[in-house]
Amino acid sequence: MQSEEGQGWLRFALSESRGAFRELVLISLFVNLLVLSIPVFVLQVYDRVVFHSGMTTLQGLVIGMGLVIGFDFILRQARSRVFQGVALRVDAAVGRALYNKVVSLPLRILESRPTTFWQAVFRDVDAIRNAVSGPSAALMLDLPFAVLFFIVVLIIAPPVAWVLLVFVPLFMILAWRSGKVMRSAASEERETAMSREGLLNELIAGRATVKSLALGEAVAPRWEDRHAQAIDVAQQRGEAGDGYHNLGYIMTMSTTVVVTTVGALAILEQQMTIGSLIAANMLGARLVGPMSQLVSQWRMFMQFRESAKRLDEVFAMASERTESGIELSRPKGAVKLEKLFFNYKADGQPVIDGIDGSIGPGGLHGIIGANGSGKTTLLKLIRGIYTPASGRVLLDEADLAQFTQRQLADWIGYLPQECTLFAGSIRDNIAIAHPDADDETVVAAAELAKAHQYVVDLPDGYDTPLTEGGQGLSTGQRQRIAVARAFVSRPPVLLLDEPSSNLDKEAEQGLAETLREYSRENTAMVVTHSPSLLAVCDSILVLEKGRVVMAGPAEQVLAKLQPGPKPVPVSEGKPA
Repeated sequence: MQSEEGQGWLRFALSESRGAFRELVLISLFVNLLVLSIPVFVLQVYDRVVFHSGMTTLQGLVIGMGLVIGFDFILRQARSRVFQGVALRVDAAVGRALYNKVVSLPLRILESRPTTFWQAVFRDVDAIRNAVSGPSAALMLDLPFAVLFFIVVLIIAPPVAWVLLVFVPLFMILAWRSGKVMRSAASEERETAMSREGLLNELIAGRATVKSLALGEAVAPRWEDRHAQAIDVAQQRGEAGDGYHNLGYIMTMSTTVVVTTVGALAILEQQMTIGSLIAANMLGARLVGPMSQLVSQWRMFMQFRESAKRLDEVFAMASERTESGIELSRPKGAVKLEKLFFNYKADGQPVIDGIDGSIGPGGLHGIIGANGSGKTTLLKLIRGIYTPASGRVLLDEADLAQFTQRQLADWIGYLPQECTLFAGSIRDNIAIAHPDADDETVVAAAELAKAHQYVVDLPDGYDTPLTEGGQGLSTGQRQRIAVARAFVSRPPVLLLDEPSSNLDKEAEQGLAETLREYSRENTAMVVTHSPSLLAVCDSILVLEKGRVVMAGPAEQVLAKLQPGPKPVPVSEGKPA
């Protein structure tokens, strides 16, 4: 995408259909010119055929109209197909650009908005597509030809032309007022729907907790309140929309009545013919029809405007680096922290408060501390998915900020606390970040994670299909598959956050042996309170309120942490 600021994304999406829009304008020109044939046909039948009993003329007119109707059908079919092509291209271009934008956003931005916001943003793509290729787009192409119809009415029936000139501005005012009211109602409806969907997402995500605590009745009032509010707002929006739609219909009927009345008076005064009045009524309907549609379609225009505004906001968000100036060779795994600070809110307390020191290359390093001490946040900073408020993280003396997430993912393996598996096979989940990995690499990663044996015991082995979240496997099995995923690229730096929290003693001991062996050639950092893992660590770093309060060889730190006098804090200059 060439531009992602302002409405550059929209211009880019529409630019791919520039030729199609020229075709649509040309087809719409001929379609609307052919519309004139019916009123002209009626005018000729009443004023020439009926009055002069011209059967030959009638035959010619009917044959001509048959050809016109057939050609009109072909043109309308062609316009529909062009619109479908435009819809496909716009949907593909905007959808692809939005996906690429969202996945390139920093984790902090993604975490700052609820899941329902991001789901709704992707639904906005549908509103954009429908607005530029649906009935509203066809209406915008047909509206300019209302001037042509008015000119023809002015020529064949001047007395009634001025009636149409009075009603058209009234329709415009009604459409504007309808759009203003509907925009406010649609915005409120969206907010209440997102609130309801947010609660529903929480219930589905926590379905095991909901069932185990029998929360159905306890949560029911919250659900019913949000559901009732959404229904109430939707009803109010529907009533307002129906009111303006019905008013537009009444104005359309009134236009026909007034035009016919004025035309009848003009006929009595011999200022026009009956054929002219009937033709003028037909043309008047073609002129007023789009104006009436504008009242009901204005909501679509407002949705387009609001959707475009929200997409503008997303595309204007700062993305992570997507290109690196140079490709470096595999790092040795030396991690350096320079006066590292991080806080979740600009005016909040620092979660990481001035950590400074070096880790590796090589060795197994444990990170411990109480809940909320900053352990997980520190790993995310070292992995590069969080950006420090100040200070830097360096890998082999190179600032992480200069690398792309793709590069960092190959160099720094990371296992988060919450292991997420996706629908697909076990093999797909292990190699999800490296789809080109061969079978030997996948099996080797599973063996390191002590997952291979139980996987090959399954009837389908590595082809065993998993549903959303890895349902069907135990939490320990899911965790081992997630650990195997971190081993696939054999990263020089491995970060594991509570990797043994769901493992039994035997599996935990096996993981400890694996990490001990892996850390002989690579740098491994593990957040854990497991005695088995801590026992094989080379060094341990103790965090408290984002600060390093103790660091050093594992044996010394563990000895100081045993019951007895409190450990004496060490210098923060060298965490490990």
